[in-house]
Amino acid sequence: MKLEWIKSSYSTPDGPDCVEVATIPDHILVRDSKNPTGPRLALTPATWASFLPYASKR
Repeated sequence: MKLEWIKSSYSTPDGPDCVEVATIPDHILVRDSKNPTGPRLALTPATWASFLPYASKR
C-alpha cells in the first residue's frame, strides 16, 4: 500500500523541520520528513485528536 504523506501546513516549502502525516484504516501515521525511511508513530484517531490541540499551541 502506497501512503500519501501530507506535510504540516506550518512548514515552509524549503524548511528542513517538517512533520508529515498519512492515514491508514484506524490509524494516523506521523514521521519526520528529514528521515522518511525512519521510525513512524502510529496513533489512533482519538489519540491524534487529543494531541492536536497541544501541538497547535507550540
